[in-house]
Amino acid sequence: MEKDAKIYVAGHRGLVGSAIVRRLRAEGFTNLLLRTRTELDLTRQTEVEAFFAAERPAYVFLAAAKVGGILANDTYGGDFIRDNLLIQTHVIEAARQTNVQKLLFLGSSCIYPKFAPQPMPENCLLTGILEPTNEPYAVAKIAGLTMVKAYRKQYGFNGISLMPTNLYGPGDNFDLTSSHALAALLRKFHEARLTSAPAVTVWGTGKPRREFLHVDDLADAALFLMQRYESEDPINVGVGEDISIGELAMIIRDIVGYTGDIVYDTAKPDGTPRKLLDVSRLHALGWQAQIGLREGIAATYAWYCAHYGG
Repeated sequence: MEKDAKIYVAGHRGLVGSAIVRRLRAEGFTNLLLRTRTELDLTRQTEVEAFFAAERPAYVFLAAAKVGGILANDTYGGDFIRDNLLIQTHVIEAARQTNVQKLLFLGSSCIYPKFAPQPMPENCLLTGILEPTNEPYAVAKIAGLTMVKAYRKQYGFNGISLMPTNLYGPGDNFDLTSSHALAALLRKFHEARLTSAPAVTVWGTGKPRREFLHVDDLADAALFLMQRYESEDPINVGVGEDISIGELAMIIRDIVGYTGDIVYDTAKPDGTPRKLLDVSRLHALGWQAQIGLREGIAATYAWYCAHYGG
């Protein structure tokens, strides 16, 4: 990738997109194409085609997506499958039409089967049933991976697909109706500390195990793979270690400085029992995550306090 090449980062205001922009700028890439949703609605085919025809980016990081936690996915499944199918289809097709040199598509670890082997290798995709609470989102992302692979075979389209694990970091969504587990817990413990609440309620049993990757590490991996990875097969991006939701809650409680109790609402769903990625292929290429979980959560909490009040 040339330092002055036109690079379009779709979804540059989101958690992942903003981290990719930070990483690209830190590496000296100067010609970034950035558009807000108001300026460019990726669910509108004519708008996307007109943008690509006019700007003709050389590289595309497709980080735009409709995302959310277990509650949002379970409640608004129709919105999740529709919007994600539209966004990725329009961007990938427009990139093909305008001969983009390379496109990076972001999948998700949640598209693996609910009872996949642990840690999950890339070849276990489509080998079992999906987690019902996020099936619409997962189906959309699987379609995106398949589209990139099919376009490579039929058109020689240079696209790669990354499968990141659970992400967190500055710019995360802390809305309790749509956020993911780590961000939701961070906000809950913060507000409980401010109000001296006697307890914080955590969804489910606390037993499911999850892997958490700081978004700045993902951005670093994305740039690394955009420059070095050329396979049609998706590649996992994660830490290679996981913890239980209960352990995560205790870490966050400690970082926030909350001294009350933790209560588990077992009437709420746990979701997939475990989601740990097999990152051996990525490690073999020479990349590993650098930001430790406690360090990353502490930095994210500092960001949260600076932006939402401490």
